[in-house]
Amino acid sequence: MNTNDSPATPDADDASAYRFDLPDDLIAQAPAPERDGSRLFVLDGERTEHRVFRELPEFLREGDVLVLNDTRVIAARLHGTRVPSGGGVELLLLHPADAARYDASATVWTALAKPARRLQPGARIAFGALGEGEIVRALDDGLREVRFELQVPFEAFLASAGTLPLPPYIHNDSQEAQARYQTVFARVPGSVAAPTASLHFTDEVLARVRARGVEVHYVTLDVGLGTFRPMTAQRLDEHRMHAETYAIPDETASAIARARAEGRRVVAAGTTVVRTLEGCAAEHGAIVAGEGSTALFIRPGFRFRVVDAMITNFHLPQSTLLVLVSTFAGRERVLAAYREAVERRYRFFSFGDAMFVTRAPERGY
Repeated sequence: MNTNDSPATPDADDASAYRFDLPDDLIAQAPAPERDGSRLFVLDGERTEHRVFRELPEFLREGDVLVLNDTRVIAARLHGTRVPSGGGVELLLLHPADAARYDASATVWTALAKPARRLQPGARIAFGALGEGEIVRALDDGLREVRFELQVPFEAFLASAGTLPLPPYIHNDSQEAQARYQTVFARVPGSVAAPTASLHFTDEVLARVRARGVEVHYVTLDVGLGTFRPMTAQRLDEHRMHAETYAIPDETASAIARARAEGRRVVAAGTTVVRTLEGCAAEHGAIVAGEGSTALFIRPGFRFRVVDAMITNFHLPQSTLLVLVSTFAGRERVLAAYREAVERRYRFFSFGDAMFVTRAPERGY
């Protein structure tokens, strides 16, 4: 995946300002042999260090509040056959047609369908003895609404017919890849993609984090496809994010409020947590417990209200996630770190290595 800088240096609101050269062989096709054995690039102020993820607790402080996303990836990728032709069909379930949150009782779902042109209203899809689906509505961008008529409960159907939807740049269908594309604390079903920065955590790492006097709390954000799609607009202000739903428990909201009042750090595990917390604060002026949704695109000029440090993987060139991290820590600082990571052959994207990044001082409030 090679992208070249344009001759003139673009400004920070130009999508081309977030290009970098990435050899294809650095795109991780499998996770590290041990979850916490991935590499950790530390970008803390002007200091950089090269560690292993299991050493993360050394960079956390007593009194920090570490916030994790406990969403669970559902087996949303389904393969069936068209009735009566027998042609292959792939569906990627996104959410119930009439709701944004996962609901195992829903019978009509919004899905990304392939081949969309052959799946018009009235088309039927067979899933063996498990049941059938019928296309009831055609939407834009290959999306369809599908009504399921199943012979088993919905969750049993997903367990039998579905697989976790690994990103398209991962060409690995192994059982190990499926098992590792889920965090050890995944609890609330609803995502179609993993909060990948948290794939490195183990129970042992979390125990050592707590032993250092760090509070560990959770939010839930259902990760959707829009977060990971590359930007197609040339200017950042022309890009529109898809909304994602979230839930913040009372305990988490209270812990963050206390930390902010006492000058303690809030550390977000992943861009999904950053978007949850900063999206909530941007809307309400503070972290408010309850459910909500955010279509927040964090880009240059954004004023961070909550997060002081974050754990994140290495992201796609010209992606909204790279823009977020660059806005948080400074674009030149982040792109220099990415160039160093490429030179040191860090592994990129969902099954790749991690970073621990502190917020650039000039981004404070």
